[in-house]
Amino acid sequence: MSSDHVRSTERPATGTEPATGDPTGGSAEVPFLELLARGAPTAAYEQPVLLARAEGRPAEWIDALERARLLALRVRAELEGRRRREAELSALFETAHDLAGLRDLDAVLQAIVQRARSLLGTDVAYLTLNDPGRGDTYMRVTEGSVAARFQQLRLGMGEGLGGLVAQTARPYVTDDYFKDARFQHTGTIDAGVQDEGLVAILGVPLMLGPHVIGVLFAADRRARIFEREQIALLGSFAALAAAAIDSANLLTETRSALADLERANEIIRDRSAVIERASDVHDRLAELVLRGGQVHDVAAAVSEVLDGTVDFTEATTAPAAALEASRAEGHAVRHGQDWIAAVAAGGELLGALVLRGHPGLDPVDQRTLERAAMVTSLLLLARRSAAEAEQRVRGELLDDLLDARDRDPRLLRERAARLHADLDATHVVLAARLDAPAADAEQEAAARRRLWSAASHLAATRQGLAAARDGGTVLLLPLRRGDSATELARRTARHLGTGVSEAVTVGASAPVENLTVRPDTVTVAYEESRRCLETLRLLGRTGDGAAAQDFGFLGLLLAGDRDIAGFVDRTIGRVIAYDERRGTDLIRTLEAYFASGMSPARTKDELHVHVNTVAQRLERVGRLLGDDWQAPARTLEIQLALRLHRLSTPATHG
Repeated sequence: MSSDHVRSTERPATGTEPATGDPTGGSAEVPFLELLARGAPTAAYEQPVLLARAEGRPAEWIDALERARLLALRVRAELEGRRRREAELSALFETAHDLAGLRDLDAVLQAIVQRARSLLGTDVAYLTLNDPGRGDTYMRVTEGSVAARFQQLRLGMGEGLGGLVAQTARPYVTDDYFKDARFQHTGTIDAGVQDEGLVAILGVPLMLGPHVIGVLFAADRRARIFEREQIALLGSFAALAAAAIDSANLLTETRSALADLERANEIIRDRSAVIERASDVHDRLAELVLRGGQVHDVAAAVSEVLDGTVDFTEATTAPAAALEASRAEGHAVRHGQDWIAAVAAGGELLGALVLRGHPGLDPVDQRTLERAAMVTSLLLLARRSAAEAEQRVRGELLDDLLDARDRDPRLLRERAARLHADLDATHVVLAARLDAPAADAEQEAAARRRLWSAASHLAATRQGLAAARDGGTVLLLPLRRGDSATELARRTARHLGTGVSEAVTVGASAPVENLTVRPDTVTVAYEESRRCLETLRLLGRTGDGAAAQDFGFLGLLLAGDRDIAGFVDRTIGRVIAYDERRGTDLIRTLEAYFASGMSPARTKDELHVHVNTVAQRLERVGRLLGDDWQAPARTLEIQLALRLHRLSTPATHG
């Protein structure tokens, strides 16, 4: 170990010190790991490279630093993305907790608007509510606003971007408010928006059942494109805001009823047990969310409080009519002796909570079931987010194996190990593609996403990798002892076909080893699997799976990109290698043997050697190629490989 490297481990990094260590010793990552550990800004990652150049370090050391810097920046971006997603989920969980212990509606709505603005990174966020008494809409909460006229706006029904959202009950976004003609502009609204200086505006509806009661907005004072994830996030906040308003309305109605009723004390006693149960389950649900509980934990907590059996069921197995009614109304609905509460997020049905054998459900208990469904949707979204993050990481590693030929093998192994994959094991590369034609581009894209999702799940359960590529999906799966590439391809075709409910064709490469030793190992195997896939499709074997060696020279002839060298190597490569190592003449003996009609006697005349010499050479060929090398199908492939070998190396076989 060099003295420079010793010093680098004995003193804390400042972010401005040069990268230390032997330039060829693989320690270029150290300064960047220290920067990652300190959470340094992006600009700091330039310092080790700049200092190395200033000190006149060797070019290979500077190149190593550059590669380490790019990898560190990529890791930093991934960590930042995860922190952002954690912040989003934390904000949603905190809001759900606020809602569970709702005391002050204004405080909850203000917190929702503040968190929406912070997480979306917008200049302004605000919430409007409909006023049925005056027939218009008014500004209820603003965050980041500086214009008094904007904060006091009252809008007529159907006016402005909010009017479009209220009419359609769907989110709308405009990149440039004043240039957008999709909604009705008015002088009052435009003046308020202009005072505030807003340009890009996103609005999502606040829904109570089928009714829009208001709109939640996020806006910027510059042109901006709002991404789908940001729209979904604001929609989640809007759902929580609507639930808060609904809860506040329910509390208001309860208080009003208590004031008007002469038997207030009796009603309070009768209702106290129910309210206590609701408060108890709300506290339990909030605790479950904060400590990362699972869906079955929510069902168990609600079952205990409601003194019944609550189960989570998939959307496909729940009663369809009741489930759709619950989603449309935003409330739990009765179905025979049961109650159904839809678990939905952003318009997507994720499943349902079913309270069984409890037809006489109290309204507060009904609300409790509905709150539990909302918490369940949050947990499912969190679990999906984590799964998608792992899928992306697996896809990125496989992309690096396919494309980034200069990756550090040690780092690739470490990344694979974190995903429970072993790159030193024997693997097979598989190319998978859907065969059913899609009606339009949108349906085709959706089908490809389903294929990628099914492949990613298979890769995760098999300690492999998967990525979307070339209109299909590529998988890297370990080959178990006693298994073959052909059997693996067929199982994969069946598994993926079942997962997407469509025919999936899978082509497999020959088994490959030491994936990180040769930079192009995975790339070459992927091309081989694609040629096999194309051969299956040309032969009409859609929905099937096969490996490259299943087709022999037929695969060479049918494939669009003919791998002549690969065919020759697979067929007679061991004989060629033997000749090159030992200085023997087995290839020429084979050529003479086939040219002489497979007669050893005529072969010895052609070669001018003794017949025993011919027999010994052919015995050696048999040990190299296998006992069945003289079978008709094998001899045809061997003769074709010999001819291709001669044509491709004229100087050697002239």
